Amino acid sequence: MVAELTYKIAKCCMPQEGDAITGYFKEDGTITVHHAECNAVQGFRSERLLAVAWDEVRATQTPADSIALPPEFAELDETDYFILKHHQEFGMDYSIVVAETLRIPLEEMHQRHRKLRNLGGLKRVEGRIIHYRKNIVKGKWIKHRNHTYYELTPEGRTWIQAFENQQTTNK
Repeated sequence: MVAELTYKIAKCCMPQEGDAITGYFKEDGTITVHHAECNAVQGFRSERLLAVAWDEVRATQTPADSIALPPEFAELDETDYFILKHHQEFGMDYSIVVAETLRIPLEEMHQRHRKLRNLGGLKRVEGRIIHYRKNIVKGKWIKHRNHTYYELTPEGRTWIQAFENQQTTNK
């Protein structure tokens, strides 16, 4: 008799369907699915690393297996999803650019960025040299100015995935 494998999505890198992935076979028999380029994988014992495919992972996932979402998730709406998605696609950015891109009034954008930060979906980026808006200007670095930049957190990635799962389920 062959036992059914149990897959869990790694919380450190939160791979999303379509990403290149690798599995790590744990002592308890579960396979933790990591993004293929996850830094944590570098420290794992190579004999425990497995080639896995999304079809295998999807086949064993049930609603009970999904990541538990905090109660704050219920406070988010579709506009919050688009803001989080913007940060996922373009990287760190500041309110005025996100507001202009998504056509949201600036004051509302400030409120939403503040809300998403307070809930843990975004974090403020401290002053430093940063890579200029991912996917806009390749290889360019700029000095962080007096703008308040925001960046997506692992929780924010989880919320994006949950929104997208809800949309798929509701279709």
